[in-house]
Amino acid sequence: MGMDAATEMKNVEVSDAAAARIAKILAGEPGKTALRVSVEGGGCSGFSYKFDLVDERNEDDTVLEKNGATVLIDELSLVYMGGSVIDFVDDLIGQSFQIKNPNAVASCGCGTSFSI
Repeated sequence: MGMDAATEMKNVEVSDAAAARIAKILAGEPGKTALRVSVEGGGCSGFSYKFDLVDERNEDDTVLEKNGATVLIDELSLVYMGGSVIDFVDDLIGQSFQIKNPNAVASCGCGTSFSI
């Protein structure tokens, strides 16, 4: 099967900075094997991202592996996150995971909430 537009849209990338941070966090959490990123209703713009350390994956999970980091995204969340980049930002405000989502038309300053 060739890569069609729909499949291509669904790709979520993990930046080098995020991968390094996730790998480091997981290394310090015995028993946890992956970071789960999910989208939930709520937040100041309608949706928000949730980050959880988990030790199991579900059948519908998309598994992203990079530089020793494993990220899981469930099928439902992936619909909202297609084409996104998961990044880790370390700046004056502090350290945070940020999701650069091309589908989000409005996002709040904290970078964890968005609307489509």
